[in-house]
Amino acid sequence: MNQFEEQKSSTVRIAVVLIVSVFSTGIVGFHFIEGYGFTDSLYMTVLSVSTVGFEVVRPLSPQGKLFVSFLIIFSLGSFAFVGSSVVRFFIDGEFVKKLKKNRVSKRIEKLTDHVIICGYGRNGEQAALELTDHNHPFVIIERRENAISRIQEDPNLLFVQGDATNEEVLRTAGIDHARALIATTPNDADNMFVVLTARSMNPGLTIISRASEIGSDTKLRRAGATNVIMPERMGGQRMARLVTQPDVVEFVEYILLQRNRDVSIHEVHCRNMAASNFGRTIGELKMGSETGTTIIGLKNGEGKYVFNPGSDYILSSLDQLFVLGSPLQVRNLNKFLEGKM
Repeated sequence: MNQFEEQKSSTVRIAVVLIVSVFSTGIVGFHFIEGYGFTDSLYMTVLSVSTVGFEVVRPLSPQGKLFVSFLIIFSLGSFAFVGSSVVRFFIDGEFVKKLKKNRVSKRIEKLTDHVIICGYGRNGEQAALELTDHNHPFVIIERRENAISRIQEDPNLLFVQGDATNEEVLRTAGIDHARALIATTPNDADNMFVVLTARSMNPGLTIISRASEIGSDTKLRRAGATNVIMPERMGGQRMARLVTQPDVVEFVEYILLQRNRDVSIHEVHCRNMAASNFGRTIGELKMGSETGTTIIGLKNGEGKYVFNPGSDYILSSLDQLFVLGSPLQVRNLNKFLEGKM
């Protein structure tokens, strides 16, 4: 049970106890002080609590008048607390948060081919920004209250509050029909459990995990991670290359990290290549002059990478091209390969 549910349950319990106490005190007090039966005691209690001023059963004794005064003050204070709790429930945003959570859950249930980000630290937040730039749907899993507060500042972010190693939490995030999972927690052991759990629930899932300690990358791959990223190692390599090849690093980063996406590196699959293009070389197809794209590499059907393939390379439907170009040029390349240009 989360903090919101605990607070709501506690408020309801206190409210019920106060209301029962008010009526119990009134019934018992009128019975012993004035000698009323149950019905008359209940009637007098309702009159006193509601302060409507109907006729009493019979004139009250001095002790009865003092008791009524006490009961009215006690009931007003109790009902004021109950009323303020209800108002606070709405005004403080708890009710609104509950509604937002329900809306988020319904949106997550409709997602398919999305990405699950486990952890919303620096790496998780950057991954979310990158996926947002590419208009790719994603769901964040986070258990820390301060991180959840930051996530809720953006109404477009979908999240599940909980432990990413828990199968029910992953299922709530839609792991059964997700495309990929990114484990970004700073603790390698936590990432290991996330990878193991996610891989067992969705064997075909692409899993990207962060690793901090040397040797953890091997263990994470054995656990089922498709790729393992070590930010510290990558940071050191980047700093060294900024010394030896500064312009190359800045050029590559500009292509990969630019916000406007005028020109970037794209993956183009040849699986839908038209039959008329089978057996033809890159030079014969003249894709560059026809579409304006530049082929910088490819991954063949055996999973091997070929950098800067020559014009005599024969394309296959199993190849995956890595091309440099604008979104329009890449769309034209897809059409060209499919024989639609």
